[in-house]
Formats: sequence, structure tokens, C-alpha cells
Amino acid sequence: MEKENLHVTGMTCTACANSIESFLKHEEGVNKIEVNYANSSVLLEYEPEKITLEQIAEIVGDLGYGLILPTEDAEKQAREEHQKHFKTLQRNTIGAFIFAFPLFVIGMFFMNWHPGGWISWVLATPLLFLFGRDFFVHAWKQALKGTTSMDTLVAVSTGTAYLYSVFNLLYPSFFSERGIEPHLYFEASGVIIAFILLGKWMEERAKGATSTAIRQLMELQPDSLWILDGDGNQKEIPTSRVEKGMKVVVKPGDKIPVDGRVTDGDSYVDESTITGEPIAVFKEAGDTVFTGTLNQKGSFVIEATKVGSETVLAQIIEMVKQAQGSKAPVQRLVDKVSAIFVPTVMIIAVVSAVAWWIFGTENSFAVGLNAFVTVLVIACPCALGLATPTAVVTSIGSAARLGVLIKDAEAIERLSEVTDLIVDKTGTVTEGHPVVQEVYFDGSVTDEEKRLFHEIESRSEHPLAHAVVNYFSANQVEKTTPDSFESITARGVKATKEDKEYCVGSHLLVDELGAEGGAVLREQLQDQARTLIYFIRQGKVIGVMAIDDAIKPHSAEAIHKLQQKGVTIHMLTGDSVKTAKRVAENVGIEVVKADCSPSDKGAYIRQLQSEGKVVAMVGDGINDSEALAQSDVSVAMGKGADVAKDVAKITILSSDLLLIPAAYGLSKKTVKIIRQNLFWAFIYNVLGIPVAAGVLIPINGFMLSPMIAGAAMALSSVSVVTNSLRLRK
Repeated sequence: MEKENLHVTGMTCTACANSIESFLKHEEGVNKIEVNYANSSVLLEYEPEKITLEQIAEIVGDLGYGLILPTEDAEKQAREEHQKHFKTLQRNTIGAFIFAFPLFVIGMFFMNWHPGGWISWVLATPLLFLFGRDFFVHAWKQALKGTTSMDTLVAVSTGTAYLYSVFNLLYPSFFSERGIEPHLYFEASGVIIAFILLGKWMEERAKGATSTAIRQLMELQPDSLWILDGDGNQKEIPTSRVEKGMKVVVKPGDKIPVDGRVTDGDSYVDESTITGEPIAVFKEAGDTVFTGTLNQKGSFVIEATKVGSETVLAQIIEMVKQAQGSKAPVQRLVDKVSAIFVPTVMIIAVVSAVAWWIFGTENSFAVGLNAFVTVLVIACPCALGLATPTAVVTSIGSAARLGVLIKDAEAIERLSEVTDLIVDKTGTVTEGHPVVQEVYFDGSVTDEEKRLFHEIESRSEHPLAHAVVNYFSANQVEKTTPDSFESITARGVKATKEDKEYCVGSHLLVDELGAEGGAVLREQLQDQARTLIYFIRQGKVIGVMAIDDAIKPHSAEAIHKLQQKGVTIHMLTGDSVKTAKRVAENVGIEVVKADCSPSDKGAYIRQLQSEGKVVAMVGDGINDSEALAQSDVSVAMGKGADVAKDVAKITILSSDLLLIPAAYGLSKKTVKIIRQNLFWAFIYNVLGIPVAAGVLIPINGFMLSPMIAGAAMALSSVSVVTNSLRLRK
């Protein structure tokens, strides 16, 4: 199976998307197809041995649409196509209103002026068939394939009004002899086209705003970069020509053009575009840098390790694109409704017209024709079809800017339903690496002895020794060389300096030496479940360091925010009960389960699910893989070059736990916006269509004008998109 996310051109409403889907899903070799009208994309899973992209493009072309095949310039081509379509729409809208205004004036105020009818015909003809040409072309192509869309409704309604008006203008006696006033509807058909074009232009402009996240991400990679050639000279080349292994020069203020490893120089790099963390990170030889991050004041040389589609930024863009192209579960129901919407509306329009012709009294033919045109015009599948995808596209884009990657629309909908959140301890609530938390030195310890302690630990391979070395380095304590050095297996190390014996080690070494003062310090410090490293001089403990996996700065705040939202937090860890309880107490977690194996975590989640809970699991995506797979919503924490490939539905790039309540809140708002959109879209059609059909005429004589119906239809789509854009904040 191959998976592609391609751009579709020429779609005018969600019925178009449904039409493409319905034709392609029956093609042999097409496994999965999701067409998203909101961002003009198709998410395609197919077997190249059975069907090629070229064949798929041909099928789409026969339906009247275009498919941009994957090339290096595909994104540029898609942007150019969108810009071209937008400008054409803008030009047609302006042209339509220039013709529609005098047409409206004649129709409203000079309806009995005899030359007015002929002038109206002259004005309406180019308005419909030049500026509104696409409606008729698309409707005809779809009719040949046996499908319908909003174009069908517009073309049939305005075309009927236009042809009826032309007939009455040329043969006015035909209806007048039969007692029917030969009305002209040129202004109705023309103004309808103008209003719908205006709505489409506004909708297209608003839709463009929903995909700004993708454009912003793509703009992070510079178009060109500087490389070092074989002679060590700098040479500027397009980014598209860079290859793995090339030496790339990054100057102050430059965006980093490729993923790579620093080989020379150092600088602080702002990685907020990738991780969301605002504090710049120091980079030196051996460190990894990522495409799209911003170098600050220093300069350095990197060796390109990942280029093109392999970079973290490219993977993030691809993930966001695929997520924006996916469909939420509620959207599938809406699609089913939209698929039968247009044919149903056409039936209602015909029935309304016939009913008025048969059962109406005065001017029944004119009323019936008005009802037919107005029902076709006011019924808009776009508002219904845009309700979910515009919210999803905007939401996923907003999340990406925060540093939260959401793999599909279903994850957003599911996250909003979460009742219980499972968190792993190490690397999720805590930093995931040991640091010195507390230090004790008695008053007799000299600076020279601290330097000796630093040197002794720097020679050790033990992970805890690195925590001590980092502590001393951070406090600018230098090293001093011992006279002798000896490792004591599984206990610690022994060294001498100026005829004094020093030892560094665990409580086992303290007990073995019978060192003075060790037991008291152990009792004071180890009740917090921290690991202790002792510094011993001539059989007496003169210093101790309490080492622990530090709790992340925002863990307690993040957990408190989730609890305020009604989410129950559970911490499952393979660590000891004592350590787990201490961490849980510090961050406010009440439900703790320690000494858990990976299978225990999976079983625990299944138990919660059996009780009807919707469970999210937050872990590092490796040792928590079973639990992540079992959960309803899986969230992976962490930075790294392969983060975009993580199996989790949601990935927090920066490891900041605060982004989880932010993502949860965003999902809640997204679902709320979707429900608002669907409610107003349904209400609009449920109320609008009967009024257009004339149900109020027997009650209060109110008959809806097709022109007002056209404006209302345009407004409904724009309002749905505008409401979705609130998620950008």
C-alpha cells in the first residue's frame, strides 16, 4: 500500500468531495479515500500494482476536477492553483456585481418600463454565462456522470429563472392569454449568481486562513544555504540540492536548513518552532540541530544527516497535512446526509412548484416558480459539509503551533471525551534523568576537597556520578588530581591526596567502612526515597549528595489543571512504592500504582475501560507501548528526530506536561465549535427550505425572494468557516 496526501482543484462544495469519494472508493486498488473540501485535499491509500496515481487523476479529471500529483513542486503548484482560483473568483465577483447592480435597480424600480426587460436580458446574459460560467460547466459534467452538487442547484435554479424570463420577454402573450402575468426574473437569477460568487470568495478567503499553520511550517525551511566545498570555501546552493554528508555553514540569525550534527563552533538555537519551548538551547560539537530552528548570535558548521522529506520538520508537516485531511467520526455521518442532500432538495423544489401550480390561487404559476427557484438557491450543503473539517483543520494547525502533533481528527474528538488520564513517572512527570537535589558538607570541608570529589566522580562510569559531575560543573567547581585512585566494585571508589584517604560511594561502602555519621544522615535524607552518595575522609562522612529524578517544573500545575477539568489522574510506574508516592504527593496525584510491568499497565487500562471510562495514556512511546496501544487516546512525550513517526495518536514535542491540558482544552473547544456549526447548518436548512417553499404564504403572505435566499446561503457558509477560525486563538 502507498499513502499520499494530494491537492484537489475545482471543488466548489462538499457534494463535490462526496462525488470524488464515491467514484474512487469503488476502483480496484483504492483501499481508503478521504476527500476534504475544507483544505482541498485527498488522503489516499492505494495499491500501485493495481492502480496508478495517473489513472486516479484521470478519473478525477473526468468528474470535472483536478488532482496535483506528488512532485518537488507540488506544494508550490497547489499554492499557485489556489491563488489563481482565488483571483478568478475575485474578478468574477466584482464583474458580477457591476452587472447585478443596474439589473437589480431595473427589476425593483423600473419593472414596467418596456426597454427595461431587454436591457435586463443584456445584463443578465454575461452575468450568468461569463461570470457564473463555472456553475453551469461543473453541473453539466456532474450530470453526465450521474452526480449532483451545489453547482447543480445554482445552475438549475438560475437557469430556469433565466430561460423563463427570456421566453416571457420574447412571447409575452403565451402566458397572458392564459391569465398568468408574464413576470421577468432576470434580476433574481443575476443577483443570485453575484451573491453566491461573493459567498464563495469570502469562504475561499476564510478557508485559506484555516491552513496558515501548514504554510507557516513550510516557510521555516530557507530556500538556500551555504556549504563548504572541498577547498573549504563557502558556496551558496538551493536547499533542494543539499545532500547527506555535506558541511553546511549556519550564520548568526539564520534558519537551520537541514537536520544535522554540529561539527564545529557553538551557539544558542531557538527550537520553539519545533518543540514549543521558548528558551534557546546551547549547541556545540556533537549536538543535533533541526530544520526550521533559528540560530541566534553564534555561528557553526553542521554535517547534514537528514535532508528533504527525512527531516523532522518535513515529517511534522506531513503528519499535520494527513491529520487535517482525515475525518472525525461525526463527519462520516454528515457526509451520508450531504450525499443525499442535493437530490432531496431538487425533489422538494419540484414538489413545491407543482403543489402551488395545482392548489394555488392567484398567480399560482409565478408563486410556484418562485418557490422552485428559491428552494434550490437557499439549500446549501456547504455549511453542513464545512462544519466539521474547517474546525478540525484549524484545530490541528493551532495545536501544531503549540508543539502538539495530532495524527488524525478522531484523536481530537476522542480526547475531548477522556475521563481518566494515565501518566508514567519517569520522563513524563519527572525529567527522566538523575540530578542532585540536596547537598550537605560539614564545616571542615575545603574547596580543594570539593575539587577532589569532582575529579573522583568524573572518573566513574556510574550514571549517578554524572549527576554529581553536572552539579559541580554548574557550580563552577574545578577538579584536582588525586595521588592515587582505586575502584571498589559495587561499592564506590577510593583515592588519596596529601596522605589522606578519601572514599566516595553508596551506603554499602559506608557500612563496610563503619564510617562515622553515615547512619544519621541516611535517616535524615533517605526518608524522601532519594539515592545518597557519601563523601568520606579518614573514616568520617564529611559530605553527602541526595540524588533523584527531578520533577518537571510544570508537572504539578498541569495535573492540577486537568483535575480542575474533571479528569482523574493515575500514575503507573515500575519504580518503588516509596519513590512513586513521594512524586505523586509532590504533584498532587491521588491514584498511584507502583512496581508495574508494561503488561500491568495494559491490564490496568483495560480494567478502567471495562468500567466505562475513556482512558488517555501519556508515556514515552517505547516501554509504555502496550499501554499506549490499549488506551483510547495515546500521547507520547519527548523530543527527537523520529518523533513524527511515533505510534501515538498525539505527540508532545517538548515534553512539557502543560501542553496536555492545553491540548485537552483545545479538543473540548473544537468539539463545541463543531456542534455549533452543525446545529446552525441544520437549523438553517430545516427552517430555510420550508420558508422558501412558501409555507408562510397562507399564514401571513410572506414569500421569500430568491435574491435574499442567495445572500442567506452565501452567509451560512461564511459564518461556519468564521466560527471555526476562532480556534486559531
